[in-house]
Order: sequence, then C-alpha cells, then structure tokens
Amino acid sequence: MTEAEFLAALRQLPLHPGARGLADDAALVAGLVVTTDTLVEGVHYLPSDPPQDVAWKLVAVNLSDLAAKGAVPEGVLLNLPLGGEAWDRPFLAGLAEILHAYDVPLIGGDTVSLPAGAPRVLTCTAIGRDAAAPLRSGARAGDALWVTGTIGDAGLGLAVARDGEGPAALLAAYRRPLPRLDEGRALAPHVHAMADVSDGLLIDAARMAAASGLAARIDLAAVPLSPHAPADRPGRLAAATAGDDYQLLFAAPAGWTPPVPATGIGRFAAGTGIALVDGDEAVPLPPLLGFEHACIARLP
Repeated sequence: MTEAEFLAALRQLPLHPGARGLADDAALVAGLVVTTDTLVEGVHYLPSDPPQDVAWKLVAVNLSDLAAKGAVPEGVLLNLPLGGEAWDRPFLAGLAEILHAYDVPLIGGDTVSLPAGAPRVLTCTAIGRDAAAPLRSGARAGDALWVTGTIGDAGLGLAVARDGEGPAALLAAYRRPLPRLDEGRALAPHVHAMADVSDGLLIDAARMAAASGLAARIDLAAVPLSPHAPADRPGRLAAATAGDDYQLLFAAPAGWTPPVPATGIGRFAAGTGIALVDGDEAVPLPPLLGFEHACIARLP
C-alpha cells in the first residue's frame, strides 16, 4: 500500500474529532496541538549523519508542524532506541541544543533496544498551545499560494552529505532544518490554510488543494531558490519535489501582503488537481511530486 492508500483505510476507523479526518499533519486535542513524526535511518537520514544532527532534525521536523498551526511549543515526548555510548552521547548533546534553542521542555517518552544491525527508528511527539491552527483544508478559490524562504536547499544538502563537499549552508539545511515558529505565529491568524513543506513543494501543495477541494496552479518561475541551486527548469523541478525544506506553505486572500518574508508562487481555483506553468508555458507534471512512503523506500 502507498501512504495515501493506508491513510484512506485509516479514515474508516473511529477517529477523534480533533483528527480532522487525518487531512492534516497535526490534531487538536483539548485545546492543544499534537503532532508526531518518525525518522528512520536510511529513509529520512543517512547512516553517516552525525548523531547530534539527527537529534536536532528529529525535534525540528515536529516543531515545524507546530509552526504550521501557529502554535507555541509546550513540550515533546521521545521514543528512542539505545545505540551505544558512541552514538547516544552526541545524540543527547544535539537534543540539548535544540531543546534549549527553542525553549522546548522534555515531557517524557520511552527507550527501547533494537536487534544488532537494525536501522534506528526514532519518534518525537510535539505538543503546542495558543494556536490559531489554520487547517490544511481551508484554502478558498481565488486565494494566492505563498511560501516562506527558499525551496530545494535540503535536497542539494543531501548531495553534499553524500559527496562530502559543498556549501555548508546547504548541508545545514538538510541536517539542521529551522522550524519557522515565529513566522507561523505571525501568519496563522490571517491565512486560510497553512502546512509545512516536508515531502516536497509540489506534493504538499497538491495535498492542500485536495484537502480544500480545489485546484492549484504553481508557477515554477516564481519558486524561490537559493543562490546555489540551478535556476533552469530541471533545477526548479528538482527543488520543487526534493522535500525536507520545512518552509511554510500558505493560502491567503488575493492582494493581501504577508507580515513575514514570503514569495507568491501560485493560485487556487475551482476544480481538482495541480497544474504547473513556467511563466506562460504549461509544464507536464513530473512522475513523482515529492516523497511518499512505499513509493520511495530509501533515500536515493
């Protein structure tokens, strides 16, 4: 089963009202925002990635989901495999770094052991408060589609991690993403829909459009790239499908100006599906819009 097929099956089970049909990356429970993410060695990070960076990323990707709801982090729970002194000590150091950096207390969790040679599986659950909590499904026909920051940096950073050379900023984008908590709190009271870009700009925009019952049109020429990224069409397509950017993607009324730096990249309209253009020229959709489990089993 693909990830989408499995989610469709889960929707047939009894769901908490706060799950909102499993159409979002976070749930609302007793006034709190709750989200969880898992990192799997060889799927979400390279075995050669430093343990302290894995710890940072584990927490950061969860805080990014809170950012998309405009939430203030209340705390995190962790489920972790013990991996031996040489791995666990630097992991704990990286964990301390990000918890202090974002003032996020540890609530609790669980530790387990794994069979020898098994890939590490690490899970974090983040809880947030004081959220405006815009839905992924709230976009309206005529809304503009915006994104913060630049797109594709983490995909390029993955190549740097493999090759062992390249710009440090790209490597940091892949290994140590920065959750956009301040931007999320500034945007949340004003936007119609918001999500973070985790699996790829195109696939996350398509999910927002589908959840909202709309069509989306994205202009590749408008997608913001870092100075290190190829600006030709193949480069922009690669950036728009790479994932791991953890920027904020949001829908807002046409003509509105965001209170944080962001780039308008498209529009929502009546209909279904996602369309790509490059300026005035229509562009065929790539075979994969981004990362989807069971479609891509391991890091390429």
